[in-house]
Parts: sequence; structure tokens; C-alpha cells
Amino acid sequence: MSKFNKDVLFLIFEELNYDKNSLYSCLLVNRTWCETMVPILWRNPSQHLTTIDSANNLKDKILNVILSHLSKESRENLKNQGIDIFTEEYRRPLFNYINFWKYLDFIFLEKVILSKNIKNFEESKISILRKEILKLFVDKNRNTKFIQLITTDNPDYQLFNISGAEHYFSELETLSIHSYFGNCRNFLKGLTKVCKSIKNFRFNDVYYFINNSGLSEFIQEQKNLSDVAFVSDENYVYHNSVEPFYKSLEVSLIKHANTIQHLRIEWIPFTGVLSCLVNLVKLKISTRIPYFRNLNEVEYLKNSPLPNLKILKTFNIPIDILDYLTKNTNEQLIKISVHYSSIGSKSFIQVIYRNCPNLKYLKLSLSRNANSLIPEFENLLVNCQRLSKLILKLENIFSWDSVLLTLAKSSPNSLVTFEFHSNNNIIKLGAMRLFFDNWKNRNPMSLEVCSARYDTNDFEKTKLENLIREYKVKGIIKKSSVHSGNLALR
Repeated sequence: MSKFNKDVLFLIFEELNYDKNSLYSCLLVNRTWCETMVPILWRNPSQHLTTIDSANNLKDKILNVILSHLSKESRENLKNQGIDIFTEEYRRPLFNYINFWKYLDFIFLEKVILSKNIKNFEESKISILRKEILKLFVDKNRNTKFIQLITTDNPDYQLFNISGAEHYFSELETLSIHSYFGNCRNFLKGLTKVCKSIKNFRFNDVYYFINNSGLSEFIQEQKNLSDVAFVSDENYVYHNSVEPFYKSLEVSLIKHANTIQHLRIEWIPFTGVLSCLVNLVKLKISTRIPYFRNLNEVEYLKNSPLPNLKILKTFNIPIDILDYLTKNTNEQLIKISVHYSSIGSKSFIQVIYRNCPNLKYLKLSLSRNANSLIPEFENLLVNCQRLSKLILKLENIFSWDSVLLTLAKSSPNSLVTFEFHSNNNIIKLGAMRLFFDNWKNRNPMSLEVCSARYDTNDFEKTKLENLIREYKVKGIIKKSSVHSGNLALR
């Protein structure tokens, strides 16, 4: 009966996984509740970080718990090397908290290690401490198998050198790895033999791995890939040698045509891989450099159906390719985020309102050619009646007046959240006042205004904030934010 009660409690506590206050309260009920709850809380400590202040405080506490698992010999060894960070007499903790830890995030672990006065140590001493802590997490006598692994490029986290490391990661579901993480090739080769259950896979700095083998083989061996991301260094230079490498990755993805739902790539496909991913729900595709391939080389994109695609995010992608992708989505798109590529494109705005009747979120750039774009922009608002959030970036000479008037006149009732971004020009107060006045009898809006000019023109920022405050009192605006910065890819 006691065993049954623990099983039932565990199922209940699993439902409270993201309600940390309730979880902490459960610890105090009785011994059985506490023993059932502790493994859940310590499975992924990083998820309990919230505000910056509480996060810093919690990281210090987590470090103290980790250090409490070090043996007496390890502590003495560290002290002898000038690493005296122990404030209490050695006592073994009540629970083996490290053994419950199933989400091994070296980025988070690094922040924990450097959360106290340790960050003031010289690097050689910090390196010694890292290696000592790593032994706690990956030890030859450890039975726990990790569900998630996030690596860093720090050479101290050399997992491939630890005996039996592959065993500890044989049940991984989430893997995020750097191409220059230790000896990445050897580590991937070891994982390929035992690890078949990856669902979420992110490979960072993939460009630097083009001369190494093993990545495609690792991908092909997985059984349930659902979310895949290949991320490149933003400063890399494109050259023809990458084509065979990227093709091999695309071929490996085709094997998972029925399971992949989310895909991020930072190159234009060289094969018909997209047409094979019939269950793709989210596509994020970008290039970090100007795109020079002949569009005749990507004619296959015209006939690459994406019947289940709901989210499309692009960065620096040619308009023609955007048109292809959007038209092939079977009217399923609910979110479009386009950075740079759509500037000045009347045709793409037409493609949106003709092919995306269910659109709810749109991020778009409009060029300085206002007269030709405004009618099509109005058509977009009229035809996309489910639109609820709009993010606009306007170029220097583009007039905000006509855009804001069109929004006030033609926005669907569902559209109440706006973000307006401009690098150099500031929205005139008269245009904003006219926009607010014409919003009467509508649902209150949420508004964010961002301009790089506010860095050097705080007076204009203050005037806009005062104007917004006036219309908050009138009930026109519900929430607002005015700040400096640039539009980011989201």
C-alpha cells in the first residue's frame, strides 16, 4: 500500500511540475511526500530560476548542495590546491541530489560554478573545480541516465574522455552540442552506437563541422526526431565546399520525414527535403550572408508542399523563395516572421493575404515606397481577420502617418497588439495622436514603440510616453512600452 501511495503521489506531483510554490509546500507534509517530491524538484534545477535576484540566490544554494556531495578526500585535495570554498564541516546530504539530476546543462552548471567568489579565482583553479564537479555527474558507478544534455565549448567538459560516458547518455531525448565541443567527432561517434532516442537536437556552429564526418550518421540512427536545429556562426563566409555537407544533412533528415515537426536551418535547401517533411509545423530558415544562388537552382521549391506548416520565420531570404514557401502551406500558416527580405515587396504582401486567411501573428518590414504598398497593406488587414499581433519595421523615408491611419481604419477586431520599430526615424506625435483618436470604440490596445533614435533623443521618448499615458486614462491603451533598440528575429 505504501508503494502504491508513492506512485499515486508521483503522478500528482508530475502535474505540478511547473508550479514551484506548490511543489515546495509538498516537501513539508511528511517523509513520504518529501521522498517522492525531491527527485522531481532535482530532476532539472535550472527550471526553477525566475527573477535575476532569486536566480543568483538559488545558484549559490545549488552550488553548496553540489559541493556537499564531494568526498572528504576531494575537499581536502581542493583545499591543498588553494581552492578553499567550504564554509561548513563536511556532512553527507540527506539525499543523493546529484543522482536525481537528469537534465545536464553545462551552460547552467558553469553559471552555478561561477555564482560565488569562485569567479574571482584564477582560471587554473576554476578548471580544477570544474573537473572535480564533472566527476560527480558522470561517474563510473552512477546508474542514472540523462534525458537532456547541453554542452559548452569549454574544454574542461571533456565527456568523451570519461569511461562509460556513452552509457549515461543512451536515453537522451534532448541534445544541444557545439561543433568545437571537446572532440565532438569522437563523442558523436560514441553516442551513435548507443543513443537512438533523440527527439530534440540542436547543433551549434555547424559550419565548423563541414570537414568532419559522423553528424549525418548520428541523425540517421535516431528513431523519433521531432525538433531539429542547425545553427551557424553569424560571421561565417559561404563557399561552395559546404554544399556536399549540407546535402548530406538534408538526406539524413529525409529519413525522418514523418516525425520532424520543427526545423531550423541557416542555408537554402539544396534538395527537395522540405517537400518530404509532410508533418512540418514550424520552419525557421535564414542566411547570414547575401544570397547569390540562381533562383533556377531552387525551382523545386515551387512544388514543395508544406501542408501542415503553421509557423514560418525567415531572415535574409529572397522574396521569390518566400513566395514559394508561403503559397505551399495549404492556408495553414498562423505565424509569419520575416526579417529584411520583404522590404519593398508588394508581391509578398499579396501572397500573404491571398494564402493566409488564418494568420494571427505577422512581423513585416515595409519600405520607403509608401504609395504602392498602402493599398496592399490595407487588403492584408481586411483579408486576415484573425490577426491579433502585428510587428512593423518602417524604413527611414516611409511615412508612419499613412500606415497608422490604415491600421485605425481597417484593422480586424482581433488585432489589438502592436510593435512599431524604426532604426532612425521617430514617429511624429501628431500621427500617433491621430491613430489613438481613431481607435475609439475598439478593444484597448497593447503597444510597444522602439527606435534607435531614443538613445540620443530622450526628450522625444518622454513626449511619446506622456501622450501614451494620456490615452491610457481614456481606455484606448492597456499596456505600453517605449524604448531604444533594433528589431530582432523572433
